[in-house]
Amino acid sequence: MYTCIISRTLTSEAMTTEMQEIAITEEKPLLPGQPDPVKEHSIETPHGVLHVTLYGTSKTRRPAILTIHDVGLDSKSCFSPLFEFDEMQEIVKNFTRVHIDAPGQEEGASAYPMGYQYPSMDQLAEMIPAMAHPDSVEGLVLINIDPEARGWIDWAAHKISMLTSSLTEQILSHLFSREEISENGDLVKSHRERISKAPNFSNIELFWKSYIRYTSILSHPRFLCLSLRCPVMLVVGDQAPYEEAAMECNSKLNPTTTSFLKMADAGGLPQLTQPSKLTEAFKYFVQGMGYMASSVMTRLSRSRTASLSSIYSMEGDRVRSRTLSQSSQGGLIPSKTMEVSC
Repeated sequence: MYTCIISRTLTSEAMTTEMQEIAITEEKPLLPGQPDPVKEHSIETPHGVLHVTLYGTSKTRRPAILTIHDVGLDSKSCFSPLFEFDEMQEIVKNFTRVHIDAPGQEEGASAYPMGYQYPSMDQLAEMIPAMAHPDSVEGLVLINIDPEARGWIDWAAHKISMLTSSLTEQILSHLFSREEISENGDLVKSHRERISKAPNFSNIELFWKSYIRYTSILSHPRFLCLSLRCPVMLVVGDQAPYEEAAMECNSKLNPTTTSFLKMADAGGLPQLTQPSKLTEAFKYFVQGMGYMASSVMTRLSRSRTASLSSIYSMEGDRVRSRTLSQSSQGGLIPSKTMEVSC
């Protein structure tokens, strides 16, 4: 699952201040000449070190987009193509961005020593300030969510897979559908090579083992607290490995605050294969929360006329309807933060 969180003043008040109180061990400028300053932080927490890339400044009053990557990826391979996409620039210029790498997963990370105890999924959640400050979270975008714990049949199948498949192939089966893997396209090939040749391959294995031990996210109190208090957009490709799981999750969340986006011709990484469609949906989502109200309406939102129904399929099929109100004032609503998860 990939996550984007939109949060009010998360960067300045929750992320930077709180984490500085813990300890920032490294800070260096990155990509000089960009419109917004870019800094990398290595942040000590009780459960390990988080690598955080901040686009913007902690002194800004802009809301923040905070991203969390899936297993087998890092913040760059998961999100950079989307946020560098031309049509996304109208959105990102209105937000500060905070990209979080799980411990030891960032590009160039050193391998952990033998016997290192990797954080559990619950501990990883505790390392992210947004989970401890639900009142500051304005929205969640969850891409290809697999919320339920595995049943015993799936568990047995996974154990057999661990005996017959390499770690790289197990992770690829998590990220891509069987059809995508069998077609062995360029995207699958590039991720197979990136994972198998990663210098921090042992760290990826630790993250993977922590992930497969997780329990149902739908019953997690932190997730329920966030999802019940803010708008949620669920995104899934029609060829994704967790299409049915995402639809099941959609059926269990509050229909008045949940949007469901099923993307045609998209698999396990829709943010990479369908960035234009996802950008349209993302803009529509933030406009529904009152952001970018002065921006020209997107093609997608115009097609929904004045009703502004926020739950739809990219194929045009309505799933269920919910009306989103827009801000009566132009520009951004101050002190708001949005989180997107995928």
